[in-house]
Amino acid sequence: MHIGILYAATAYILWGLFPIYFKALQNVSSVQILWHRVVWAFVLLLIVLAARRQWSWIARVSRQPRILWGFAASASLLSVNWYIYIWSVNNAHVVDASLGYFMNPLVSVLLGFLLLHERLRPTQWASVALAGAGVAWLTVQAGHPPWIGLALALSFGFYGLLRKTAALGALEGLSLETFLLFPIALGYVAWLSLHDENAFSHATLNCKFLLIAAGPITAVPLLLFAAGARRIPMSTLGLLQYLAPSLQLLLGVWLYDEPFGGQRLIGYAVIWSALALYSLDGLWRAWRPALARD
Repeated sequence: MHIGILYAATAYILWGLFPIYFKALQNVSSVQILWHRVVWAFVLLLIVLAARRQWSWIARVSRQPRILWGFAASASLLSVNWYIYIWSVNNAHVVDASLGYFMNPLVSVLLGFLLLHERLRPTQWASVALAGAGVAWLTVQAGHPPWIGLALALSFGFYGLLRKTAALGALEGLSLETFLLFPIALGYVAWLSLHDENAFSHATLNCKFLLIAAGPITAVPLLLFAAGARRIPMSTLGLLQYLAPSLQLLLGVWLYDEPFGGQRLIGYAVIWSALALYSLDGLWRAWRPALARD
């Protein structure tokens, strides 16, 4: 239990600190960062799979093309999510990006109701309604919906939905997604190199190191998360997941001086209230059996 909390909390803290990493690569285009991320994650995952001799899942995928198509869809969603997030950080929208991950749990609940026909409890309905009111408030104040937050929440929500019903585990699934994206990434990087536009070729030594580090920076938090999720209750995992957007929000406001306050703060406060209600409901349902036994 304790080591599981440590694994999961470390994963969320690393995700929360991502803006610092991507800001250090601000001179590299978001598209190039995305595909370099895929290339170096591919290299790292090959090493991990070779070290663990974990190749049997490949034969299973080759026998069941349906698995391949499912992971092709999740890989597409993951790349969209990654690109939007990288672009947001490097264009002074860290606060907007944090909103997407604050909303993600409630988006997942709503998708479960709409697509998996899961039943929602009254408190869950109230949480979704409150979050909707917060988004409506932000839309009215800004004159347009919070597109960045909504795009991140929806892309990761649908990604989570596909992974929830996937036939492969965390490491195998991430590896397959990365393997499917790798030919596109390699082709794009090769094209850039042929036209002398590959940022890696002209970058400083420090920048090259940061681009190569995209491999472990991508894979390590996901593997830590998978290890933690197997050891701790979902209620605990649900509370820990707010570490990442909270850190992102703090970085955006305090470190990068992004505007946050006034009418915008009201919208976030409404969404935070929805999350608090959702979390308290989950905690109550987790604790109720133990209280009954006592």
